[in-house]
Amino acid sequence: MCLAIPAQVVELRADDKALVDLAGVKKEISLALVEGVVVGDYVIVHVGYALNKLDPEEAAKTLKLFAEMGDMAFNDDDQSLH
Repeated sequence: MCLAIPAQVVELRADDKALVDLAGVKKEISLALVEGVVVGDYVIVHVGYALNKLDPEEAAKTLKLFAEMGDMAFNDDDQSLH
């Protein structure tokens, strides 16, 4: 299973690189596959590459779903301990 995650670009770097924020974790990625990215844009990241730009509203919806799935997984794990 492959997972691509929305991340916000916080800094543009040399050689088609950027620093993104993944839920508080900063990671350097490649922008070689996407044109016209600016600081503040959201991109879909998979294995260190931005695959495309993402609308901020869609990014927020997706990140909210990931957070809810994480909460569900935590609650399921917590219940199985009892």
